Amino acid sequence: MRLIILCLSFLLVLIQYPLWLGKGGWFKVWELDRQVQLAHKKNDELKERNAKLASEVDDLKQSKGAVEERARFELGMIKQNEIFVQLLDGSSGKPAGAVNPNPYMPGSGQPNSVSVPANAPSSPARTAAR
Repeated sequence: MRLIILCLSFLLVLIQYPLWLGKGGWFKVWELDRQVQLAHKKNDELKERNAKLASEVDDLKQSKGAVEERARFELGMIKQNEIFVQLLDGSSGKPAGAVNPNPYMPGSGQPNSVSVPANAPSSPARTAAR
């Protein structure tokens, strides 16, 4: 009788092996489920990024102002009747490190840079740059 119980126990363990550790076992299913969750998370992040890019593309297609803003911020372009003024630090000759006071060019990468219309009245900063 003891031998029969031992054989049946061994067969039960042998049957359980593929369920837990085999090719389609629970551990493999849990690992694949984790990978699926990571893929869903990455897909959601990419969908959010794509939505932002699509919004930016639509804005650039429909609005001349968006193209002008891009040209000013990223390429440093100015309009035809504007004069570009850049304040330099006196000792090093590099652009001063203060915050840009021009609301039309925030974060332009050129601190204290101002585009002034050519027909604007003279100001101390404008006359000093000429």
